[in-house]
Amino acid sequence: MTSVLVTVLGGLVLISLAILAGLSIWSRMIARRVEAAIPPAGEIATVTGGKIHFLDQGEGRPIVMIHGLAGHLQNFTHSTTDALKGDFRVIALDRPGSGYSARDSDEQARIPEQARMIAEFLAAKGIEKPLIVGHSLGGAVALTLALNHPDSISGIALIAPLAKLPEEGAKAFNALKIASPLMRRLIGETLAVPMSIRTGDATLRLVFGPNEAPADFRLRGGGLLGLRPRAFVTASTDYAAVGLDMPALTARFSEIKMPAGVIYGDSDRILDANANLDALRASIPQLDEEVLPGIGHMVQINRPAETEAFIRRMAAKSFS
Repeated sequence: MTSVLVTVLGGLVLISLAILAGLSIWSRMIARRVEAAIPPAGEIATVTGGKIHFLDQGEGRPIVMIHGLAGHLQNFTHSTTDALKGDFRVIALDRPGSGYSARDSDEQARIPEQARMIAEFLAAKGIEKPLIVGHSLGGAVALTLALNHPDSISGIALIAPLAKLPEEGAKAFNALKIASPLMRRLIGETLAVPMSIRTGDATLRLVFGPNEAPADFRLRGGGLLGLRPRAFVTASTDYAAVGLDMPALTARFSEIKMPAGVIYGDSDRILDANANLDALRASIPQLDEEVLPGIGHMVQINRPAETEAFIRRMAAKSFS
């Protein structure tokens, strides 16, 4: 009986390992197809702790755009950069570890580290005193640049920013709540891609809701880049860093003296607009604030004209 049980258990283990290996091979095949469909859009710069992929367009005073959690620079090139590059030097980048950027270790997922890497990138590329545009988690990175590297930038324009630790995590990112780095990598290499394909439509409805995601978002907006094992690992690690870094960041907002503005949709289903706006209002008296009725989290895509006008207004304040 014992030998039969051992045989059965051994067989189940081998079957499980074979399934996991098959999922890993399939996930990597999907990743290669995605990268063939959406290759790097720009250049790669090496900084301490990793590499930054960026697209640099136009001439004039510089505007640097930082996307949010599980995002990519295409979140800005889809609807925002073309409207501005005729009057400004517009640099959209993949946050360290995201898109085609890379980071050397999980330590670079920490928000102050991401801000440091971007500040080093600005200096290396001769991008002097830019206006920083940050969406969602990119807003937290922009706020950290204003606090830790104020001499490197001129102002911040925040789009649906993460400004305080959510009391409850965003439902869209529940799958990212994985404490163990080893488990993140195991899930990333095996289950994450098929799960993302299965839940992709529902996730887009939540992220964009109550508005519609553009039909071309998966390609032109970079959405398909999330169908890669490394994208899941990066997003899950970033999610863990939020809990470690946001309380201390929020407590320092009163130190921000440069021009600062925020645009939010009042129907955001990812972040609590009121809670995040209150955190900014309470400590930044010079805050330029705009709230769009009936708009969700992807403000720059669902309301590009209003986003452009907001960025131009903040550029005028920052570069005056």
